[in-house]
Amino acid sequence: MNERLMNRALGAYLGFACGDALGATVEFMSPKQIQKRYGVHTEMIGGGWLGLEPGQVTDDTQMSLALGRAIIDHHGWNLRAVADNFLAWLDSDPPDVGNTCRRGILRYRDEGLLMGLPREDDAGNGACMRNLPVVLATLDRPDDFEVWSLEQSHITHHNPLSDGATLALGRMINALINGQGLESCLLEVERLINQYSEFAYTPYPGKASGFIVDTVQTVLHYFFNTDSFESCLISTVNQGGDADTTGALAGMLAGAKYGLEQIPMRWLAQLDRRVSAEIRGQVATLIKMNS
Repeated sequence: MNERLMNRALGAYLGFACGDALGATVEFMSPKQIQKRYGVHTEMIGGGWLGLEPGQVTDDTQMSLALGRAIIDHHGWNLRAVADNFLAWLDSDPPDVGNTCRRGILRYRDEGLLMGLPREDDAGNGACMRNLPVVLATLDRPDDFEVWSLEQSHITHHNPLSDGATLALGRMINALINGQGLESCLLEVERLINQYSEFAYTPYPGKASGFIVDTVQTVLHYFFNTDSFESCLISTVNQGGDADTTGALAGMLAGAKYGLEQIPMRWLAQLDRRVSAEIRGQVATLIKMNS
């Protein structure tokens, strides 16, 4: 197994969880509110509107782990197992559940439907935020990547903007984990913006809500305009808004780009230990599925 590839894959998944745990503290705050309360928010101190423990993660990481578990347990793709894991997660009384995710999971529970009809208001970031395990399991199988990504997305989010962003960020992560540079990421972003001009992020509009366009603009702006894992993550979460998800996605991209060793030790040490251990196990198993 390629050690550097493994390092970048671990960087992506642990970076994702670090962004989730760091950003959750300032979720739904404005940049001004964050500045007034924390100056610059740089430490995993928990709290926030969810009253989390330091290093505790939210739905972003929990749903990703649930998706990863389904792939690992079934040695490949089983959409019903994914939906069952999402339902088990919802039943576990998690600290935070997005409205669109809840609606889709309850539709599966009550009607057995693995996909809803396309909806305007399904353009949240909840499908995009949890897709990393699919990327890791399909690094050299682009067709599987696309099918699995869209199928897991449509359990809760059936919207072209959500679909476009989920595929584009997934392909960027694939390129970074495979050691390709920023050029391939920029090409992927260009393709996304050519398809859906709403995603254009320069000049940066400054919104960081749960709407997939705002989320992606924020993540791309800070990813391409910072030069380290730490600066990328701190800049992103201090924009506030849906900071656990923008933080998670920025951490995923930056972790894949800069590698595991660039994630500050103080953050890795603070991260929930069970989560950290499960992520390490999932990365090893999911990457092996490519051989």
